[in-house]
Amino acid sequence: MDRVIEVDELTKRYGRRSSGRPVIGRPVIGRSAVRLAGPAGPAGPAGPAGPAGPAGSAADRAAVRPAGSAADGAAGPAADRPAAAGRLAVDRLGFTVRPGRVTGFLGPNGAGKSTTLRLILGLDEPTSGSATVDGRRFRELPRGLRHVGALLDAHDVHGGRTAEGHLAALARTNGIPRRRVAEVLGEAGLAEAARRRIGGYSLGMKQRLGIAAALLGDPPVLLFDEPVNGLDPEGVLWARGLFRRLAAEGRTVFVSSHLMSEMEHTADDLVVIGRGRLIAAESLADFAARGTGGGAGRGVTVRTADPAEGPGLAAVLTRAGATVRAPRAAEGPLVVTGMGADRIGVLAFRHGTPLAELSSRGSSLEDAFMELTADSVEYRRKGGAR
Repeated sequence: MDRVIEVDELTKRYGRRSSGRPVIGRPVIGRSAVRLAGPAGPAGPAGPAGPAGPAGSAADRAAVRPAGSAADGAAGPAADRPAAAGRLAVDRLGFTVRPGRVTGFLGPNGAGKSTTLRLILGLDEPTSGSATVDGRRFRELPRGLRHVGALLDAHDVHGGRTAEGHLAALARTNGIPRRRVAEVLGEAGLAEAARRRIGGYSLGMKQRLGIAAALLGDPPVLLFDEPVNGLDPEGVLWARGLFRRLAAEGRTVFVSSHLMSEMEHTADDLVVIGRGRLIAAESLADFAARGTGGGAGRGVTVRTADPAEGPGLAAVLTRAGATVRAPRAAEGPLVVTGMGADRIGVLAFRHGTPLAELSSRGSSLEDAFMELTADSVEYRRKGGAR
């Protein structure tokens, strides 16, 4: 089970104060496999908090938190914070994340993605099921950054510290050589800003710092929550290449994101959830192929030179055995399945219909995601307009 994240019947219901405690000095979970096991009853009492790192002021305590850890019970990104008592944030969730591949973690706002990551990292207690790392709870593992690196919230760092000081504190509390601080700052493109206070950083720079913190212990398992938010195009390309490289090295890379286009370029596999429940856990290609009625997303886009001739051509193609999806807008293209572009071109010519566009189209991840999560969207404009 090395380097495998396995989730089984994980459930989290909010309704009373969480028994989970942020783990100061152990910012990320460890070893090479993360297992979420169920269907146990409520998890036992939280274990000891372990090495607390530097004591003293709030600034000192903040210095040993990772980018994205909870600060004394604060939740992660607002979309996944419990909105009301009794809210079921994660509902009997089960999936497996394997090493050597980048696995995207997708779901609408409020689906439970950040809550799931917090449960994996020991920052919250599950209502049922348990989170273990190579068969052990996170809190039983010392020096977590050597085993699992994570970025949950790039803003959750102490603005009065420098990037170098922040990473140095994490290194000290996790038994990591000091030389790794300069190495990961260089990897993240922050070498020249290492001694600047983090409070003056842009969002993109904070994201880079959070990724650097995740890499600090050279861990075999990495978790990232919306890691490219705020990055410029060069930064997005850097992050994409980094995740692919880490997976190629045999590491487990689990990336939560709302950006479908970025997932198409980065992920090998997908885990998709909605309202805390699993929707899909499969390869990206297989998930995309499930869109628009189980494969209609694979087809041909046909646009007539005169939009008024579209319905007539659609009738011709339908009689010839094709399936034609009408355009959403008056001047939109037809989407044809069950017939190749060459055959469509011949029929259009015989019918005397000039074409402005005739192109084969692959399955769209965005189309599949919108269709398969439609019943799981919690926050939409009244009327359901697109």
